[in-house]
Formats: sequence, C-alpha cells, structure tokens
Amino acid sequence: MHRRDSLRASEIMIDRALNNEKISFKWNSELVEIHGDQETGVDAVSIISHPDGHPTKRESEGKTVETERLTVQGVFYGIGHIPNTSFLEDTEIVLDEEGYIQTDPGTTHTGIDGVFAAGDVADSVYQQAITAAGTGSMAALDAEASLEAQPEVEAPIQ
Repeated sequence: MHRRDSLRASEIMIDRALNNEKISFKWNSELVEIHGDQETGVDAVSIISHPDGHPTKRESEGKTVETERLTVQGVFYGIGHIPNTSFLEDTEIVLDEEGYIQTDPGTTHTGIDGVFAAGDVADSVYQQAITAAGTGSMAALDAEASLEAQPEVEAPIQ
C-alpha cells in the first residue's frame, strides 16, 4: 500500500514492482492497525484510504475515509527516503540539498562540538537498519569521547 497514487523511486525499481505478478498495490492507502498475536503472528491489517491520497491527513481534516481489513501473513513497513531533519533547517547543523545531515568524512561529527549524526538522517546511500545501528554505535562512542574530553566541573556544595 502507498499513501499516494504513484511511487517515488528509480524508474527501474518502479517498473520491477509494477510488473511483478506477486505484487499488488493499494493506492492512496495507509496502515492504521496490525492484527494478530504473539503466538500465531500477524493475520490481518486495517487500512484507511482516500481518493486524493494521504488518508490520515484527510481524516484529521474531517474528511471521510474508507476503512478496510485485509488478511495478510506479515507486514514490512517502509517509510521512504526523505530524512526527518526539517527541524534543523534554521540551526548551525549543515544539511545537504536533499536534507541529509553533513558529517566529517568517515565520522559522525557534524562540525559542532558535541553534536553527532547517525542513521538515515546522515546516510543518503545505504539507508538500512544495520548501517544505522553501526553509525549509532559510532555516534555513541564519539559522544562518550567528547564528554570525557570536557573539563571536570565540581558541583557546588549545598
């Protein structure tokens, strides 16, 4: 399912998906609930749809959406390739033209002391959970080293 009526990806990936007989699309639809339990697993999902797309947004605007329950055996949830960094636009954090946080090459350093970036917001190429976990670990180690390099400050006596 997709919340709009078209895909944003490379043409070859779109063609492969649209021409794959094992894939069917639910356009202008969004997942709202996964049904199942720990013992038997996922057995269904509830989705909402609106002919103009973005059904969750349409519903929040008071528009009527269609609700449907689909029988499924699993869920793989992908959210796209747009980094969630718009809140950093008016800060000293440097973003590239696509909104990814720029780091010093091969590091998680942003160029601002004590500020590090990891995962999909800093990775325009791989965008995978495993690389996000790896750079998250790097950022944690970098943050720890940064904190250790700070001069010790004695707490005031109360």
